[in-house]
Amino acid sequence: MEQLYWLDQIKLQDRSQVGEKAFQLSRISHRGYPVVPGFVVSAGVLRQFLENLNSSESLVADLPDSSLHLDVANWRQLQQVASKLRQEIVSAAVPEEWVNSIFQAASTWQKNCLIFRPTLSIATGTQSVGNISGLLESVFCRCYEEAIAYALKHTWSQLFRARSLLYWQSLGISLHTINLAVLVQPVENAIASGVLNANLSEWEIQAAWGLGLAITNGDVLPDIHSVQPDNGLVREKKLGNKMLAYCLDDDSSPSQSVLTVEKNCLVTYLLAESQQKQQALSTEYLSQVIGLGHRLMGELGTNFQMKWTITAANPVPQLYITQVNAPQPVIPNLKFIKGIGAARGRVISTAHIILDSQPKPTQIPKDVILVAPTVTPDWFPLLQNVGGIITEKGGLTSHGAILARELGIPAVVSLPDATKLLDPGEKLLIDGERGEVYRMEEEPLVGKTQEIISSPPSFSISPQLPIIATQLLVNLSQPSLVEQAQKLPVDGVGLLRSELMMLNILEGKHPVDWLLAGKKAELLTALSEQILQFVRSFAPRPVFYRSLDWRSPELPSFHDSSRPATTSMLGERGVFSYIRNPEIFELELQALADLQTLGYSNINLLLPFVRTVEEFEFCRQKVEQAGLTQIPQFQLWMMAEVPSVLFLLPEYIKAGAAGISIGTNDLTQLILGIDREQGNLAKSFDERHPAVMSAIAQLIKMAQAGGIPCSICGQAPALYPEIIDKLVEWGITSISVEPEAVERTYRVIARAEQRIILAAARQQLEQAKGE
Repeated sequence: MEQLYWLDQIKLQDRSQVGEKAFQLSRISHRGYPVVPGFVVSAGVLRQFLENLNSSESLVADLPDSSLHLDVANWRQLQQVASKLRQEIVSAAVPEEWVNSIFQAASTWQKNCLIFRPTLSIATGTQSVGNISGLLESVFCRCYEEAIAYALKHTWSQLFRARSLLYWQSLGISLHTINLAVLVQPVENAIASGVLNANLSEWEIQAAWGLGLAITNGDVLPDIHSVQPDNGLVREKKLGNKMLAYCLDDDSSPSQSVLTVEKNCLVTYLLAESQQKQQALSTEYLSQVIGLGHRLMGELGTNFQMKWTITAANPVPQLYITQVNAPQPVIPNLKFIKGIGAARGRVISTAHIILDSQPKPTQIPKDVILVAPTVTPDWFPLLQNVGGIITEKGGLTSHGAILARELGIPAVVSLPDATKLLDPGEKLLIDGERGEVYRMEEEPLVGKTQEIISSPPSFSISPQLPIIATQLLVNLSQPSLVEQAQKLPVDGVGLLRSELMMLNILEGKHPVDWLLAGKKAELLTALSEQILQFVRSFAPRPVFYRSLDWRSPELPSFHDSSRPATTSMLGERGVFSYIRNPEIFELELQALADLQTLGYSNINLLLPFVRTVEEFEFCRQKVEQAGLTQIPQFQLWMMAEVPSVLFLLPEYIKAGAAGISIGTNDLTQLILGIDREQGNLAKSFDERHPAVMSAIAQLIKMAQAGGIPCSICGQAPALYPEIIDKLVEWGITSISVEPEAVERTYRVIARAEQRIILAAARQQLEQAKGE
């Protein structure tokens, strides 16, 4: 085994053997910064290990010199190859002398827990071209030989994950040019841990109790401290949602509140309520982190990231740096950036960057990849012809993500500082399913031809689909998609989003401004014509038109000039706004009535964001006054997205609600108290949370008891098909999804129904045998 490289002894010529992460830590360690001690198992050790793999598989036998020219578009093949390679590595034996060397070196710390951190560099010739984050994860283990061997192999095997192989192949990187080393460090219990993200204008310090794994895994929402870089002044403190923490699995771990014992040396434990309400960083420790950040500016420049931990050592706690990353000065040719995959598809094109300081554009060039801080619904008309979307903010259910999915445009969201990291006109590849962005060339491509490698997903459906009992509906807003969508195997339109549909006809003005300008008749005609395209194309299948849920913060350029501006995401939302100003709602009802007059009986109304029974009754009276209920087929439904519906549904049914449609996006954010537009909260915004799933189950059962249908039209079934089993089992009446998700949702529903039928048949058979 080649020598181990101790952090405080690494030299410049060792850089390719120890990787960028270890090299940068060593660099600042040499200059007196407090770095957790450690040593590196060099990249040469992995190469030697691969060369000695005893396998009959030629793919594995040639691994050290292989370039693995895979068809990365064939995801099944990619997964099979990755699984085979990783299995070969994990099942192979690591020479005893290697393991013993690592064990003996680690034993000098006299610590029971170790962390194995991947540290990577890509070599072209003799030059190292940078570190690549987001592909490889750290591994924890106990300090004994068997655990060390497993952790080492598990860390190495991540090099051959499907996502890693896709990355190497996409950039034409041969495996023999990849240097993967492993940084081994001791783990001590921590008072608090976190991240300092620094840039020229502002610092953000995230902090949580215990070890930093809670933040890395997204188990908590960390405290946020906004800091003025030049003077260290704390501008703002935001208390996070920190219900749990990680600590060592030893005598010091909590005895009464342990939640999970990890398959390593850590445990997860529940924090006391009093601790949850406290900032993890005291004023003293916050000052220490800020001071350390100021010192690092001299080494790394103004744009860097520092991960830190405050150990619970006796007698005095110590602040340590666990990782540094400086995208601009240290990694000038960053080629891979990780965000959240929001809309499927892959595309290569040039970047078109809109900065936060710039106003909303009047037009966007065709086929470019739009890079912006965020995308609000009023951008919708501008997005029709873009090739891809990248946003710095937002999560899977943010409006930018929803818009991209409806238009079939590949999109990656929650990619911090994308407008700063990427250059105008440079060539990018974005993978909207995996949330990955690749820089294809170092030189910008201004004026060069763009290349679209995959067109927006089509809505073509396999001709052979099984019969399903659960209704499948489609969410729509754009007339341009009607021709394709009407051919889908759906039972109708479960959600016609009025806000996005109307953006095509409003000419940049709020509907109220049309009325103030005396253009009510023109607006009514335009609205009727828009809705008609959906109603006519899907007849006799039902169309559920959701009336306007106009949210000012999402439509900043469509402000109602007759009312003061608001930044509240709740405020006068949904039907509450109809009570304050019923004119627009009455105009919508008149448009629906006009369609009934034309002979269309398949149009129904879905009320958004209903808070109280009184609000519903107000709307029902308006519906009756408009004459809509004179046609027996007409149905008045309401969205079930405000948690009060869990307590009031029987009263809504008595008041005339003919059905409900569960909006999982708003229901989730209101139950969990998480803004779905905040990408840094994306891991905690999860419709599969037990509280949300329990609410959905309760709504379905209550609807059944009240004798009304229950649909679901939020993003949850499309994003997490695994929950469809439960929805069908609980008795959901219908599921409504975007066009691109129709076929896979159809097949999941079919499998869920088949499992229920099979389970019932088996139960009957067992009962028959018992008799």
